[in-house]
Amino acid sequence: MRPISPLLIARLPRRIAACLLSVLFCGTSLCLAQAKPAAGNAPDLLVLSNGDTLHGKLVNAIASKVTFHSDPAGDITLPWSKIRELRCTDIFAVLSKNSGLRTRKQQGAIPAGTLVMHNQELTISPQGAPPLAPIPVAKAQYVVPATTLEKLAISKPSLLTGWGGAATAGATLVTATQNQYTFSGSLSLARVVPAVKWLARRNRSAFDFSGSYGKITQPAYLDPATGTTVAAVITKTAIYHADAERDENFTPRFFALGLTTFDHNYSQNLDLQQIYGGGMGWTAIKTPDQQADLKGTVQYEKQSFLNSSPSANQNLVGSTFSADYSLQLKRFNYSQTLSYIPAFNNSRAYSALETNTLAFPAYKKLSFSVGTDDSYLNDPPASLPPTKRNSFQFTMGLTFAITPKY
Repeated sequence: MRPISPLLIARLPRRIAACLLSVLFCGTSLCLAQAKPAAGNAPDLLVLSNGDTLHGKLVNAIASKVTFHSDPAGDITLPWSKIRELRCTDIFAVLSKNSGLRTRKQQGAIPAGTLVMHNQELTISPQGAPPLAPIPVAKAQYVVPATTLEKLAISKPSLLTGWGGAATAGATLVTATQNQYTFSGSLSLARVVPAVKWLARRNRSAFDFSGSYGKITQPAYLDPATGTTVAAVITKTAIYHADAERDENFTPRFFALGLTTFDHNYSQNLDLQQIYGGGMGWTAIKTPDQQADLKGTVQYEKQSFLNSSPSANQNLVGSTFSADYSLQLKRFNYSQTLSYIPAFNNSRAYSALETNTLAFPAYKKLSFSVGTDDSYLNDPPASLPPTKRNSFQFTMGLTFAITPKY
């Protein structure tokens, strides 16, 4: 746009010229107001224990780890013990280990304001109120932006959003006197609302699938000693497991659940075991790095077997008692599931399951993982060759992390 010439303004009538000058003055004032930085946008100050000073923005503090962003260094994470002083101009909320935020009403009980950390104590200054009593950093388990707290505390994402987890695939191929191939894979998805560990869980949906399939073939051959043809031999393996679960929390640690599971194990002559049930669960351990859930259900169970008479199939009423444990560290992630499944109307028809997965981060979202799957079926039907009650498999593969999106 071409600037307005002062000479042109002088030639205009006085009222029109006065209006133009007023518009120019208001536009210039607005530009200056926009160029002036707001007080909340001032950089935060971080002073390390050795006296070094960084200017930037506090991202968050989870457990004893503080994440701070500065333009020259990017995101850096360090413990509170390495920090001498921290001053923040943005509004942050501080949650202790006992914070059980679940509703918007409870949100007001969480202290929030600008922060100053000195001598390993956090002083919170709420807007329009005097500073609160200092909080030792050891008791401040989560320090998060107040805007993030406001958004996640009341969020209600759709059922198709927020799913995260991992997909794993592995394969073995051998060509020699015998030919062998094995394929294994798994998919684990979970959707937790809210999506962060520093808020009390309202509900959780989960889906898991794992399977392995393989064959060992011995081609037919001519026995020179007898002149007869030896028939080909084919050995097959197939193990599949799928489950789905829905949890609804009524306190931060207690929840009701509904589940369904499906199992197939060719080595145990198990065509299909299906379970439908519901029960209660308790979160025994919950920290930023690890979580352990104990669950118990009452359920209907149906077992169908291969190569057996229909009378061997069973309709059972029983329970599942299980423990789920997960540990997430920087160098590796570990998860374990233990399940015991008794039947009330047939004391011999019980089963058990143990799965372990250990993943080592390799590159970005890719990890190298190893796992075991140990299942026990106490009452398989008689067959030839005799069926073993225990089935164990060891798997290795490449895992791709699936990041939840909201």
